[in-house]
Amino acid sequence: MTEHRLITEGLRFPEGPVALPNGDVLVVEIGGGCLTRVHPDGSKSIVAEPGGGPNGAAMGPDGKCYVCNNGGFRMLERDGRMFPLGQDENYSGGRIERIDIDTGKIEVLYTHCDGVALKGPNDIVFDAHGGFWFTDHGKERRRDRDVTGVYYALADGSAITEAIFPSEAPNGIGLSPSEDELYVAETHTGRLWAYALDGPGKLAGPKTPVRGHQGRLVAGLSGLQLFDSLAVDGAGNVCVATIHNGGITVIPPDGSHISHVPMPDPITTNICFGGEDLKTAYITLSSTGKLVAMDWPRPGLALNYLNK
Repeated sequence: MTEHRLITEGLRFPEGPVALPNGDVLVVEIGGGCLTRVHPDGSKSIVAEPGGGPNGAAMGPDGKCYVCNNGGFRMLERDGRMFPLGQDENYSGGRIERIDIDTGKIEVLYTHCDGVALKGPNDIVFDAHGGFWFTDHGKERRRDRDVTGVYYALADGSAITEAIFPSEAPNGIGLSPSEDELYVAETHTGRLWAYALDGPGKLAGPKTPVRGHQGRLVAGLSGLQLFDSLAVDGAGNVCVATIHNGGITVIPPDGSHISHVPMPDPITTNICFGGEDLKTAYITLSSTGKLVAMDWPRPGLALNYLNK
């Protein structure tokens, strides 16, 4: 692997990078409550300001950007770094938003599922059928935290289903190249799970009356290593942003031969692929407010409605 290179800095806890075909990269700024366009020369422009805590993003079949909004974190700023510290006192509720990246128009698609409020939507991926999976990481308070799960929803705002419940602070989410498995990374356990799929929004495999659908444990890391968001490469490896042991943990689908690509920020939160042949990895270094890029040894998996 080559050294990473700085694309831009001065972002307020960036996440959810989306590499656009024209070379721009969209990022959300959780601490800034905005969706930002980063140009190849490092300059930035605000696309929209939904407020709360925009956390993950993906382009949908209509060419609009779908954003997981966690409702807002309390943020600690110290020594030039920014750290999330749980639910903000001005928490505005979890929601899924749709943003026109040309006009900045914001629409709220989902705030509840079956009468239960979304707490902290985090990461999102579209399937080939036009629906999307997303995680609800929940919110932490001083003495308690939410129990949440994973959802499937339609892009037109007409239907949402809780597919996996409970899950331990689900964060990163992605699909295998053949879309027969759904990958979910749990933050606090440092575990990556795979769930067999049987059609759009439908889980296959065993189900128990206590914990619902049972996934396949792909990997669990030892020591203090927390999982954040993820992307899948063209070989099917799951590339998970890793906190404390800051970097990208590369996990094959069978969990063997796990490797780690270190980054200079212990709060490395997300990765996406773009550029020529999808062999450029864009990585968010959140506590230091940077978006960096590096050459990747394998192309990324082409995303539906973006790279194909």
